[in-house]
Amino acid sequence: MTIFRTLATGLAALALTALSAAADMPVLKAGVRASGTVNWELDTIRHYGLDTQNGFALEVSDLAGGPATQVAFQGGEVDVIVSDWLWVARQRAAGQDFVFIPYSKAVGGVMVPNGSDVQSLADLAGGKIGIAGGPVDKSWLILRAYAQQEYGLDLAAETEQVFGAPPLIFQSALSGEVDGAINFWHFMAKMEAAGMRQVISVSEAAQALGLDPETPLLGYVVRGETLRENPDLIEGFAKASRAAKDLLASDPAAWERLRDRMRVDNEAQFEALKAGFLAGIPAPGPVDEAAADRMLRLMAELGGPELLGDVTTLPDDIFFRPGT
Repeated sequence: MTIFRTLATGLAALALTALSAAADMPVLKAGVRASGTVNWELDTIRHYGLDTQNGFALEVSDLAGGPATQVAFQGGEVDVIVSDWLWVARQRAAGQDFVFIPYSKAVGGVMVPNGSDVQSLADLAGGKIGIAGGPVDKSWLILRAYAQQEYGLDLAAETEQVFGAPPLIFQSALSGEVDGAINFWHFMAKMEAAGMRQVISVSEAAQALGLDPETPLLGYVVRGETLRENPDLIEGFAKASRAAKDLLASDPAAWERLRDRMRVDNEAQFEALKAGFLAGIPAPGPVDEAAADRMLRLMAELGGPELLGDVTTLPDDIFFRPGT
């Protein structure tokens, strides 16, 4: 009995020591969309203590959506959000000191019912396309440029477009209300699990346009001021992010504990979402800025001021460089 009491006392002391150490660490507040797939990584960081192992404590706030996270970040309510680096480029060009840490290179594509006769974008001429986002959605712009290059087809002029939120486009695609659907990668994974097939991915279209599909589009956004004043904090967060990716890439049990958070209806959805997330993990190391500049120039040409404001070339110091 004395042995068990001593063991319990020792464990309690260790727990108190760990809590005390965590309390002394800097806190990094992340604001993310409650349903976003980034939560799988952030949950992994917190559950396995990858934040405290790297010298900080991660706090996560669930926010309503992309615009809400941007407002919270710009207002100083949170320290880090997830966005694409094109938004960061536009903000930097407007005088905001924001820095991008790569998170994912996963992109969407065009999905059609499995029995559809559509084999290429050219076959969608005269049809109806559902598009997650708006007229300057980046995937839509790239696919439009690809269709013009490969088939001389103006998708905007020769199809009917239905723009909407990803869940709406998902349902429209499954119900057959549209002939093809352009959606985010995680909805595409669920569409594939439901029996739809991919005509072309945005990654394939981008490569055909001379872009590098390895360029990560989504990432964590932090303030340059935070990076300068507390480089160890941001470096620690970047290391925790990479450690979580490595864990998810190597340990099936790490995915099993995320199953409920992933909100899957069946095993096919679970496996498709897991495969899509892992395929989107960017390679370690710095972003190829020449490749990013090529993408930005194309996006500026296609999306114009509505997408990028006055930005036409890649701003300096947009990407986080570990160890600098």
